Amino acid sequence: MRLRLFRAPSMAEAMARLRAELGPDAVILDTRRAGGGVEVTAALDRPAEPPVTWVDDPEPRLIPPAPPERARQPASRPGLARHNLPPALAARLAGGALAERLAATLRFAALPDGLARPVLLAGPPGAGKTLTCAKLATRAVLGGGMPLVITTDGARAGATEQLAAFTRLLGLPLAVAPQPVALAKALARRQPGQAALIDTAGCDPFEPDQAALLGRLARAAGAAILVVLPAGLDPGEAAELAAAFAALGARHLLPTRLDGARRLGGVLAAAAAGLALAEAGTGPGVADGLTAIDPHWLARRLDAASAAASSPGSGPIA
Repeated sequence: MRLRLFRAPSMAEAMARLRAELGPDAVILDTRRAGGGVEVTAALDRPAEPPVTWVDDPEPRLIPPAPPERARQPASRPGLARHNLPPALAARLAGGALAERLAATLRFAALPDGLARPVLLAGPPGAGKTLTCAKLATRAVLGGGMPLVITTDGARAGATEQLAAFTRLLGLPLAVAPQPVALAKALARRQPGQAALIDTAGCDPFEPDQAALLGRLARAAGAAILVVLPAGLDPGEAAELAAAFAALGARHLLPTRLDGARRLGGVLAAAAAGLALAEAGTGPGVADGLTAIDPHWLARRLDAASAAASSPGSGPIA
């Protein structure tokens, strides 16, 4: 295994160096801010170059090395092949019960409730942040709470109206605070014991201005960043996005659209990049569209998706 530490002024530059040196199969083990930039630790399971052996013949020739012992190579899971996992991650999940391997390889954690710290939902455009915010607000109201709901997306056409439609049905006011100072003022009106949910505009974490604004919003709110990513992303793209958001301070992942996704390699790759799986979007309903994720649930979901994909005419997994 090759283990490398990459330092760069920005996550985008660090990821470019990582991919150039280790290739697309590298697994990101850790990301953190350091010295005004970022540090990314990555590993690559790559066999060493074959040794060259010469024999004392009139015409020297190469003798290929003996093939590695099969016992040292964990067999991959045939069912996981459909999920397009990065090879290194697939190898880490091989052997033993799948739920046990998932628990040993990925992190799972409870979703932040917004009480101790506000929850700030972040992710690329179209990931499902606003609907997820509405689902979390609905859960809080059904549980007897009256959460403070804030959106920082004041520029995108229809963004405020979309979330306002949900908050009106719930009997909640909606605060619009597109800048860090305004966000801090909105949170200053929070009552003791009141949860706070913050929806944000779509963010490209590799674009310095967008990443910097997201970081300022999170610091102004003292918020826990919850990354929202849609299932079905290319695993390499999902891992890079997750690592970039982790460098901004995110620690939790909520994948969406699992009710319609056949391949979950992007979800697992994003989690392996350093984010803890919390819950998943499993339906369009605001009252029942979130499901807690644990290793056993995820193992069943992976096996069910693989089985459905191998069946002719099968539809999406609910």
